[in-house]
Amino acid sequence: MAGKTLKIATYNVNGIRSRLSQLLQWLEREKPDVACLQELKAQDEGFPAAEIERAGYGALWMGQRSWNGVAILARGTRPVESRRGLPGMRDEHSRYLEAAAHGLIVGCLYLPNGNPQPGPKFDYKLAWFERLIEHARSLYASGHPVVLAGDFNVVPTDFDIYNPTSWRHDALLQPESRDCYRRLLAQGWLDALRHCHPEEKIYTFWDYFRQHWPRNSGLRIDHLLLNAELAPRLIAADVDRWVRDLPKASDHAPVWITLSNSGGSGTQAASKTRPKAAAGVASKSAAKAPASRRASPASGKTPAAKTRKKPS
Repeated sequence: MAGKTLKIATYNVNGIRSRLSQLLQWLEREKPDVACLQELKAQDEGFPAAEIERAGYGALWMGQRSWNGVAILARGTRPVESRRGLPGMRDEHSRYLEAAAHGLIVGCLYLPNGNPQPGPKFDYKLAWFERLIEHARSLYASGHPVVLAGDFNVVPTDFDIYNPTSWRHDALLQPESRDCYRRLLAQGWLDALRHCHPEEKIYTFWDYFRQHWPRNSGLRIDHLLLNAELAPRLIAADVDRWVRDLPKASDHAPVWITLSNSGGSGTQAASKTRPKAAAGVASKSAAKAPASRRASPASGKTPAAKTRKKPS
């Protein structure tokens, strides 16, 4: 059960079966109340529901063979699904899952990588981003506390990468990608990690090649965005770098925020003016799950209805 604070995290696991031990170790040590996972790289039947339930978490997942796949875990309870996939878009990839958990609406996303660009993969990335922007507008205005969490596959500014020179032609740094992210924030969303660390070179992804992790040659591409109802509750945000240092780790590290578990305000970090925070980043209800999917309950034995970077 959540206490006086809530901890919400996002973690691109880069293969949930091959990195299950790292995931379980992180859940045991950090105990996030909600964890959004990306790049499961497993079909629905390959999701480790029993192991995650034994760790104390209920889960919803949307798997896909070899690539993609997203999941939402909730500590001590089962998330209640509200959406699977973005509205208005027929997408064969498993990239968006939305649920209610611990009093929040949680949107877990894995935005397309878009490489190589230009080309059809980059066009798909931008089309997907546009659908996200449209859906996010309604979420922002819903009146409920909402967090959008996941691997956005966009480096917002040159300040969010160790050295942009060798990445200038990558889809993550293209002006079109960055413009989409700016337009998303312009709706009012608060980029929690950058808000809490406005002057720090803080990263969430380190490529496996060229000793990027030992040299801290990273990128910030995993984000948690808060709407107006949730932003005043922000207390802190950071990156669990120790997970990236584990043997056979994902190339991402978990990113987390803590929130006051009420409608009250958080610390001074959250009391800064929100328009200024958004400008800083730019410059530097639930439906039933489909019968073919599953949800794990975290307690009890009755299941719910079945509910680089890689070139995806």
